Amino acid sequence: MSEYILETKGLTRRFGGLVAVDNVDMCMKSGELVGLIGPNGAGKSTFFNCLTGFYPPSEGEVRFMGSPITGLKPYQVAKLGIGRTFQNLRIMPNMTVFDNVSVGSIGSVGHSLRRAVWPFRCRADEEISQRTWDILKRVGLDSLAGELAANLSYGKRKYLEIARALATNPKLLILDEPAAGLNEQETAELADFIGEMNADGIPILLVEHDMGLVMGICHRVMVLALGRKIADDTPKAVQKNPEVLEAYLGGEECQY
Repeated sequence: MSEYILETKGLTRRFGGLVAVDNVDMCMKSGELVGLIGPNGAGKSTFFNCLTGFYPPSEGEVRFMGSPITGLKPYQVAKLGIGRTFQNLRIMPNMTVFDNVSVGSIGSVGHSLRRAVWPFRCRADEEISQRTWDILKRVGLDSLAGELAANLSYGKRKYLEIARALATNPKLLILDEPAAGLNEQETAELADFIGEMNADGIPILLVEHDMGLVMGICHRVMVLALGRKIADDTPKAVQKNPEVLEAYLGGEECQY
């Protein structure tokens, strides 16, 4: 078995004549918290979408826990154990907080056509309910379980999105700009929470524009620019990398 939980080799994605992801190799060990940064248009979201089955790569390979997953559909990738959030929240606003999370929990304990058309009437429902409550407590939303998702503050919706990803019982969690739109205090609290999830054993791949958050909690940082990988190193080394400074950090060393 591979020592890496996630690998890409020569990963490339083209949109017509535009090369959004250009021959990217990466690897990630179980237990790591890896940041992915780069300026707007660097290819970060496209890279994520290739990992999770939303875009088929034009070339190259994606491997998860040693097995190829290139070309699988998003639901197949999720079933294998890759959970993700989205830059644009994809919660179900007219469902309660509890039901938003329990839908994700169904897949983690097995599902059937019967449950899809007649939910919450089979033996595994107690397990689904307990798992949902456990996740809501973990993200601090248990007191809002009966609230419609549409009524949550923006910050709470971010945690609901993470809760839905956790409900799939992921072996790897991919977070797409979780701090976007949060204030300084909310971002600090989120950073602590992400660190706690990782300390609990969940490998996390994080794409984020907040450099303080990335440099403060990630073990390693990978940098994309114009679709190419230009760095993959510790946060301290990345902050001193001349190519990164030129492409992303404004041409001078940044301290966080």
